[in-house]
Amino acid sequence: MAQTDLPLETLRVYRPEVAEPSDFDEFWADTLAQARTMAWAPELAAVDTPIDELVIEDLTFAGFGGEPIKGWVTRPRGEGPWPTVVEFIGYGGGRGLPGERLLWAASGYAHVLMDTRGQGSGWGSGGDTPDPHGSGAAGSGYMTRGITAPETYFYRRVFTDGALLIDAVRALDFADPDRIAVTGGSQGGAISLAVAGLSGASVRAVMPDVPFLCHFRRSVELTPEAPFTEVAAYLAVHRGADDNVFRTLSYFDGVNFARRIEVPALFSVGLMDPIVLPSSVFTAYNHLATDDREIEVYAYNGHEGGGHAQWVRQARWLAARMG
Repeated sequence: MAQTDLPLETLRVYRPEVAEPSDFDEFWADTLAQARTMAWAPELAAVDTPIDELVIEDLTFAGFGGEPIKGWVTRPRGEGPWPTVVEFIGYGGGRGLPGERLLWAASGYAHVLMDTRGQGSGWGSGGDTPDPHGSGAAGSGYMTRGITAPETYFYRRVFTDGALLIDAVRALDFADPDRIAVTGGSQGGAISLAVAGLSGASVRAVMPDVPFLCHFRRSVELTPEAPFTEVAAYLAVHRGADDNVFRTLSYFDGVNFARRIEVPALFSVGLMDPIVLPSSVFTAYNHLATDDREIEVYAYNGHEGGGHAQWVRQARWLAARMG
């Protein structure tokens, strides 16, 4: 592999302006207000698992449209309340099987893993949450589903699911509502940025790894590998639709959520990443509204980023901020 983008010294200060719709805040406030009118109390069910040193539960909560979204809760035994890490999943993956992700619970946190609606069959051990919404003409994958308008775009539902999960977690007895962090890799990093940007003080820290869905215009035009190429393929067929498509995408750009994040943030980036351009990650990072921010750079890694080494980095960083 080779480095896929600008030199690191340029990336450190790379802060281009990214299109932001004038009604961005109004769009999201209305979306969440409407979704909350259809919310209902989260439900937990016991899980049959040989793991007995931790508590693992099946979570169901109300997402966009009041629709049921699945997740796993994994936490230490005892009363709590525990500091809580809410995690979102990479593109195409699902929540998998109970007990696949134990590190946060083994480190003294409640861990909540959200299933991504409509996904779960691209890798891993599967997902359990359908997306009951249809779409107009779209290409393969998820990037162009409903892309003709922000109201119908796939990620409006996903980001709303994530924001409503924070509401649900705050209502659970075992979770400390003042110590909730969000994290995820790639698509999961994008969702964590959106949720942190939409949740304000309800989220204490954000830890996106190699976050996807940032600086859409540059990413669609320059990224050599999928999934951003799904949008380019769509525009190759729907000639002349680019202004409307990029207007839709501007409501979901991680850079615009980053501008609204005032809590501590720890990013990671791989300089040899052909799936998420390093410049798109740095664009979001350099637009953060918080001074308590760090980015871990993996100069010779691609989209895998820092792997377990980055998790260790996160755990130490988060412990210093959430005790």
